[in-house]
Amino acid sequence: MSDLITITLAAGKGTRMKSKLPKVLHQVAEKSMIQHVVDTANRLNPKTNIVIVGYKGEEVEAATDGDVKFITQREQLGTGHAVMQASDELADFSGDVLVLYGDTPLLTEDTLRKLVEFHQQKEAAATILTAKVDDPTGYGRIVRDESGNVSKIVEDKDATCEEAEINEINTGICCFDNDFLLNVLDKLNTDNAQGEYYLTDVAGILSKGGEVVSAVVVNNSDETVGVNTRKHLARAEKTLRSRICDKHLEEGVTIIDPDNTYIGSEVEIGQDTIIYPFAFIEGETAIGSEVVIKPKCRIVDSQIEDRVQIDSSTIIESQIGSGAIIGPYAYLRPGSEIGQDVKVGDFVEIKKSKIGKQSKVPHLSYIGDAIIGKNSNIGAGTITANYDGKNKSQTIIGDNAFIGSDSTLVAPVKIGDKAITGAGAVVTKDVKSEDVVVGVPAKSME
Repeated sequence: MSDLITITLAAGKGTRMKSKLPKVLHQVAEKSMIQHVVDTANRLNPKTNIVIVGYKGEEVEAATDGDVKFITQREQLGTGHAVMQASDELADFSGDVLVLYGDTPLLTEDTLRKLVEFHQQKEAAATILTAKVDDPTGYGRIVRDESGNVSKIVEDKDATCEEAEINEINTGICCFDNDFLLNVLDKLNTDNAQGEYYLTDVAGILSKGGEVVSAVVVNNSDETVGVNTRKHLARAEKTLRSRICDKHLEEGVTIIDPDNTYIGSEVEIGQDTIIYPFAFIEGETAIGSEVVIKPKCRIVDSQIEDRVQIDSSTIIESQIGSGAIIGPYAYLRPGSEIGQDVKVGDFVEIKKSKIGKQSKVPHLSYIGDAIIGKNSNIGAGTITANYDGKNKSQTIIGDNAFIGSDSTLVAPVKIGDKAITGAGAVVTKDVKSEDVVVGVPAKSME
């Protein structure tokens, strides 16, 4: 693929969304629409990835990651006017310009590559990505000449009765030879129903000038649908979620009910993992092989190793070692590190803590700001009292310790290896290895 610049138009307000948020910042599958388009464009390795912003442009810039050049369109005077804003960036460029839209999050890299490659093979002045639809109402119609090239694009409001019957529509996505584009931009006018500079007029001007304007029909018209309302947003979400589930199914993951499983676009999942319905797996989560994720789990930005079982639990920014069993109804808050073969049972909350290999926190406990060694057992109802109203302190429990039910460990405190606390103990002082403490406050039985 020769030199390429991408320009994504993202200046509009999107009034039909009925939102204070710029339209392109509404999210689909955990990423803003503009981020989806920018990421897809970047995979084409363009020389420059330009985004034209307008309404609340500062918010759009702040929320968009990647190697992007932002240009502001002060007045929104149409798509042609938006591309004009990039004229300085295009002035000394020799290559092709791909024009995209920030409200089309379902576009795929394969479709865009097909468009650019077809454009270059045809040595066309411009190539339009088109779609064939049952109801073309509201869309610009593609008018082709006898050779199959595009003679013009007619906006819906400007179409004659005959042109209105055409079912091949303009998606708005197009690729231009930059020299032709710059030449024609200067010839655009506002002589139309909307009083705007239409980028679609470029095709007509080039065709009348004897230049080749070709078109490629997209395989799946859903890719090119613009999101203008909340209903469109919901449909785009469903489409992208389905696409993500299909990818994991093809890679050897069992998803029992894809229609009711929600997986983010950045999630990685190993082979032979089984995911039950109503699981939400989000962010940059990585899940190993042979993991079982039961219904009603939410996992965010976490690393799950092989053969873990998770049942009806919430896991956020945490790490879980191989063979661990989590839940039901466990809550792992950020900073939790669960070791190999650990058991974290029902109604257990863990925050910013490390649980050593083969230890157990079976049920009804709160473990916060703690380090627990290997093969220790934490009895039901145990809490680490880590906060005194001003400061948070750490609890350290050694290997092979046994913490009795309803123990309260008042941090900062250390429990030694093989130490035991009796049921209901309130531990305010360090406990030596192999010591047994009971009572309130807890005292040694020696």
